[in-house]
Amino acid sequence: METTTGNWWSELADYFNDYNSSYEDHCCEGGDVCDLDEGMRFEAVFIPVLYSVAFVVGILGNGLLLGVLFQSRRNWSVTDTFILHLGVADILLLVTLPLWAAQSASVGGWTFGTPLCKITGTVFTINFYCGIFLLACISLDRYLSIVHATQMYTRRKPWVVHISCLVVWFFSLLLSIPDWILLENMKDDRRNRAECVRDYYKFGEQYAHTLKLSSRGLYHAVGFLLPSVILIVCYSRILWQLRCGTQGLQKQRAFKVIIAVVAVFFICWTPYNIALMVDTLNQNNSSSNCGTATSLDKAVTVTSSLGYLHCSLNPILYAFVGVKFRRQLLSILNSMGCKLKTRIRFESVTRRSSVYSESADTSKSIAI
Repeated sequence: METTTGNWWSELADYFNDYNSSYEDHCCEGGDVCDLDEGMRFEAVFIPVLYSVAFVVGILGNGLLLGVLFQSRRNWSVTDTFILHLGVADILLLVTLPLWAAQSASVGGWTFGTPLCKITGTVFTINFYCGIFLLACISLDRYLSIVHATQMYTRRKPWVVHISCLVVWFFSLLLSIPDWILLENMKDDRRNRAECVRDYYKFGEQYAHTLKLSSRGLYHAVGFLLPSVILIVCYSRILWQLRCGTQGLQKQRAFKVIIAVVAVFFICWTPYNIALMVDTLNQNNSSSNCGTATSLDKAVTVTSSLGYLHCSLNPILYAFVGVKFRRQLLSILNSMGCKLKTRIRFESVTRRSSVYSESADTSKSIAI
């Protein structure tokens, strides 16, 4: 099969889209080119539906979270500040999902041009890394506060926690530079549509494979493995500390919430990382057939979408479980004229509380 040089470059570059499932020109054992119709039909239905659900639930949840934090800004704790930045990062990531959903659902693919492709992809990457790094910061702060009774941040120097958050944003910005350079709005003649994808062949064919492996390796190491190690070490030590202490109702609730936090993180992101690793290894497998390639494409699509749902679950895990947060939320809704008949039983608290947890400082709080 003969193609022009331009089309050949476009076909190869199209495959390397880390955000949305795209399809390589795999050849079956009989020498036929793999049919992309099945994968495209699956992508056109699955991605718009799941991204829409994640967008609506995530915007509502994080919006309520930020609203409650704003109303109680005078009593912010250290962790409340991290939660604020986490909510902002999640919202900025979520607002990019409709564009990715439109690309999958539209017959013409990406219709927004290269500039918006670069902006959307870069914003997505910044807030993806920022959200995960902030989760790691929260776990580290709680670990030091509960296990070692040490406060990284004090109320006398509230600017220190903001500086830490700015460092996280800056580091995330640096990690997004490859997207700003490589993302392009490219025409895929096989699919007869435009795609917002990373053009790994931008600097020549000899660097394409290295760029792609480096990009995925960076994501696995910095975006998943490093935060995973921090979460596992910190929260396992916290759980051990709680089990060794007096088992009150408050500690039992904290124990369950910690397990939920870690479990949801790994449930959302582990499948995607496994699928992406298998997909990377499969590209160099000359005996791979069309069925395997199509199955991997679907797996990457499904698992990546599951990972993005984590942004929608963060408000539930880090705020809605807090007694004080629910009380503040009900107060806001009542002030807006909403008639709520639900009765919520509150525990008496002897120490000063934050808007979402049982304590304003993580050094004094074990209820997440």
